[in-house]
Amino acid sequence: MSAEEKTSYLMLINGKFVIGEAGTRSVINPANGKAFVDVPEASPDQARQAIDAARKAQKAWGLKSPLARAAIMKRIAVLIRQNARHLAEVVVREQGKPINEAIGEVGGAAEFFDYYAEFARRIQGEILPSDYAGEQVWIQRVPVGVVAAIIPWNYPSALVSRKVAPAMIAGDTIVLKPHEDTPLSALEMARIFVEAGVPDGVVNIITGRGETIGEVLCTEPGVDLITMTGSVPTGKRIMANASRNLTPVSLELGGKAPFIVLADADLDLAVRSAATSRYMNCGQVCICNERTLVHRSIYDQFVTRFVEFSKSLVVGDPMHTNTDIGPKVSREELEKVEAVLAEAVA
Repeated sequence: MSAEEKTSYLMLINGKFVIGEAGTRSVINPANGKAFVDVPEASPDQARQAIDAARKAQKAWGLKSPLARAAIMKRIAVLIRQNARHLAEVVVREQGKPINEAIGEVGGAAEFFDYYAEFARRIQGEILPSDYAGEQVWIQRVPVGVVAAIIPWNYPSALVSRKVAPAMIAGDTIVLKPHEDTPLSALEMARIFVEAGVPDGVVNIITGRGETIGEVLCTEPGVDLITMTGSVPTGKRIMANASRNLTPVSLELGGKAPFIVLADADLDLAVRSAATSRYMNCGQVCICNERTLVHRSIYDQFVTRFVEFSKSLVVGDPMHTNTDIGPKVSREELEKVEAVLAEAVA
């Protein structure tokens, strides 16, 4: 079943699939600008319910052996791979990256769970000598508690795994909020979590706007850690909100990535690498090449080859396997790029 054959999705709170008390929101396919599916809008009360569910589930989950937690995570990885084509098509429909890139993203989502599951045998403490005879100092690693995870729209499947997997193996429970433009991949993953046997309340996935449920996740005292990937302004707002309860934050924000080409570079390799880094996911990656600095002695050759390579790329329907570049994720993002281009040529 394709994403466009569905009419609605449900959130996951305490092991149950629920509607949104704040109504629904349409998801737009960036390839054609059309709404194709509805998702729930959580209310602030539902965000608090998700936090409470995570809090109640955390003790039992944290007391499970790391190997038991890892076994569930490995089942998740298997299920992701079994559903890889469908999950990739969902990524394409909601986010716009070409299907070949989406398949790679979903593969990465599975690998995150396999990778972190291996930490089951690496959760180690320390034993230190004491200042007093006959005593030892023990340092033990314990779960943080309840983790609130907020993810952006550029990798809506892989970033679910990147936030959830390390928390799960550490014995933490999670409330995850995907970006409102790309909620479907997270809701699809919710089904996989349930099928894999994740206990009720260990992973909760709620959808809605940052200014409503996102604010709740960042200000409720029941949250022990906030992890967010996104923009610098959003990160500042999250840090300010978290300061009310002195909640620790882990922020992965925007990047600045120059690409430097020296005089003795392999030009063909440099062009391919610079272009791939610039055009991957339509340039919507924090580590994408933002500016290319080329030694003046090879500048003209580089530019000529870069233009030729760029012209060879196929811009088109992201569901087609021969497409190299799909649409921007939204009209807003497209207009940002158009404004930058207009300024550059003015």
